[in-house]
Amino acid sequence: MKVACFSTKSYDRESFDLILPKHAHDFTYFEAKLDKHTVSLAKGFDAICTFVNDHLDASVLKKLNTLGVKNIVLRCAGYNQVDLEKADELGFKICRVPAYSPEAVAEHAFAMILTLSRKTHKAYNRIRDNNYSLEGLAGFNLNGKTVGIIGTGAIGHAFIKIALGFGCKVLAYDLIEDKSLKTLGVEYLTLDELLSQSQIISLHCPLTPGTKHLVNASTIEQMPDGVMLINTSRGALIETKSVIKALESRKIGYLGIDVYEQEEDLFFKNLSEEILMDEQIARLMTFPNVLITGHQAFLTKEALAEIAKTTLQNLDAIASGANLVNAIKYSY
Repeated sequence: MKVACFSTKSYDRESFDLILPKHAHDFTYFEAKLDKHTVSLAKGFDAICTFVNDHLDASVLKKLNTLGVKNIVLRCAGYNQVDLEKADELGFKICRVPAYSPEAVAEHAFAMILTLSRKTHKAYNRIRDNNYSLEGLAGFNLNGKTVGIIGTGAIGHAFIKIALGFGCKVLAYDLIEDKSLKTLGVEYLTLDELLSQSQIISLHCPLTPGTKHLVNASTIEQMPDGVMLINTSRGALIETKSVIKALESRKIGYLGIDVYEQEEDLFFKNLSEEILMDEQIARLMTFPNVLITGHQAFLTKEALAEIAKTTLQNLDAIASGANLVNAIKYSY
């Protein structure tokens, strides 16, 4: 199949090119993001390959349909960027990568916790300035702390195992409880109970209409003073303006985010020579207790290899008419 791959970086090309010879597909890489302005690049292709910030809304899907492109493979797990109703109406086949490396994201989330709790980012900068003072670098132990995990799928599960290894008390919330986690001592609570009892809260749930702005002024008020909040899932789980107010009042004591509600025009780009026009992220970066990374939690060699492998297997299945085990279907 001829495949147009959008939003590609060097690491995407390297991971795919390594195993492409084993598959009967011809990839053309585009650095451009897929949207209404770039969709015409898909002309003449059998399929497109997209990432988290590519647009697959109704207008783009209609244009793809007009161009004769009916196969879409996402090289990510989330699919909130896809208008599934319109895709189903137009007869698209869409597959995703449901689990590339849960450990990669879980480990990054915990790296953010360790960085914030021990202020290693500040220490690193001090040493580079030949400043060896320890003033203001006092942190806190993770052992014995209560950690609340919202979402106990594959990534949440991996995160919980790390937290237990640090000697944390683990609370969890999910619509479906994992019995295997209960046997490890994890306690499932209601969302309200988890929010009120957790000193550290880590988000590992998908973005849906029901979870958008899960963290808002009301839910923040339920949290303990000085809570640490970590988000490596989807940016819109957090209502940014409410979090900024909570940081200003010190209700939130620490914030670590690898995703951002308005990340589309920022992340995956080098904007070092540009003027930052996003006032909310600019404000977040003024807080000494905020750590931001640019959607890199997934970025390990192992995860990239699995993404390429599963994406190409999805294309193989589409081409051969086999059962699409990773298909995304619209639920009526």
